[in-house]
Amino acid sequence: MAKEQAQHQPNETNQKKKRSPVFFIILAVLIVVGGFYGIKAYIYSQHHEDTDDAQIAANVSPVISKISGYITEVKVKDNEFVHKGDTLVVLDTRDLKMSLEQAEAALGTARSNVASAHATTAAAHKNIGTASAAVATADAQIEAAKVNVWRTSEDLKRYENLIKDHSITQQQYEQALAAKQTADRQLEILKEQRNQAAAQTGAVSFQSKATAEQIGVSAAMVRQREVDVENAKLNLSYAVIVANEDGVVSKVPVQTGQYIQAGAQLFSIILNNDKWVVANFKETQLSRMVTGQKVELSVDAFPKHSFEGIVGSFSPATGSVSALLPADNASGNFVKVVQRVPVRIEFVNKNDSLIQKLRAGMNVLVDVHLN
Repeated sequence: MAKEQAQHQPNETNQKKKRSPVFFIILAVLIVVGGFYGIKAYIYSQHHEDTDDAQIAANVSPVISKISGYITEVKVKDNEFVHKGDTLVVLDTRDLKMSLEQAEAALGTARSNVASAHATTAAAHKNIGTASAAVATADAQIEAAKVNVWRTSEDLKRYENLIKDHSITQQQYEQALAAKQTADRQLEILKEQRNQAAAQTGAVSFQSKATAEQIGVSAAMVRQREVDVENAKLNLSYAVIVANEDGVVSKVPVQTGQYIQAGAQLFSIILNNDKWVVANFKETQLSRMVTGQKVELSVDAFPKHSFEGIVGSFSPATGSVSALLPADNASGNFVKVVQRVPVRIEFVNKNDSLIQKLRAGMNVLVDVHLN
């Protein structure tokens, strides 16, 4: 038995020695393969920067209502292609038409006020002429009255000498005295009338200036009413919402009878005039990236087709800065997070038929060639 056990032990040892090289061979192969792929990955990383955090981007034109109102008609459907100027939504215009009629009526009243002010001014000018003529007449009458005063004064002097000599009667002297006093009184009355006429002329002249200024005020009011009419017409035109550019309509959530506020975005139009890629690279990947570098693009929707592009521009801020609620690292505990910077990548071959099939938001794998 001992001899048999001694014979079996060398056989088992020989079998172990025969199996041992396989393990080392497998280990060597794994090391070689791992080293090969490691060196390959290292060399690739020295000449490429890639990311799968990238999407197709396009120009989006928001459809916004400039006035408030109720929708009477929606003329487009989801995903419908529209041309620039096509009618999209129609609002109720009854209130707007009433506002326009009120503005036009107010404009008519303002224009009537201008005509009335012109007529009043013309009448005031005529009154100035009449008052000036009255002043001139009063001046002439005053001159005549002065002559009469002089004549009666001379007559009274002669009669005073004659009465002393008893050459005339007392009655004749009293008549001469009365004539002198009457002439004096008449001169005073004419002077007073002349002053009144002059004052009337000044009042008419002031009234004329006031009416002339009223013409300016009325004209300004007409201009304001004209602006009100134009504004009412503009608001009425806003009741028909049209497409600003050619493109494809997004989802249309509005319905007939719905009330919308001014400035509210109803839906969007995706313009088909240009598309590009926005790739969000880590900040640690940007050290050797520059504009103009060649980019290889692979869109998930077309995995068998490779698109060619170039680095167009870099965002001046990281995505977190542009977020609606940016992070405030000065408050609370701080955990360092690698930030991403949006990079715009332009397609090189704009005539590629597949580019027209791309849709905004599609995922893209981006490979930037650093050399």
